[in-house]
Amino acid sequence: MSKRTERVADLIRREMADLLMRKLRDPRLGFVSVTGVEITGDLSSAKIWLSSLDGAEKRKEIVQVLTKAAPFLRHELAPRLGLREVPELRFAYDESIERGARVEDLLRRLNQGEQFPDDEEDA
Repeated sequence: MSKRTERVADLIRREMADLLMRKLRDPRLGFVSVTGVEITGDLSSAKIWLSSLDGAEKRKEIVQVLTKAAPFLRHELAPRLGLREVPELRFAYDESIERGARVEDLLRRLNQGEQFPDDEEDA
């Protein structure tokens, strides 16, 4: 990734977080965090990674709400980014925080001496 694409991705991350907090007032979103942005080299498309305190139950709904709001968000981003063309916005739910919490919980339980069956998948 070039320095320019890194700068644009970081700017999109900051501005998108601000837009979600201040401009997009949809009660279905709850508290949504922008965890990262991946942008193509030609700046035509940006994948915005999100997480939520609401967890896995609402992830589909959050992505659907933001996908529907993408034209509005692009319009709002345009003056903030100062680019000739604003990238196409795609949204994806970032599960890494939940996975990390699960691993941390398993490690804590192991450290306390809890035993797990070999075939346990959903511990």
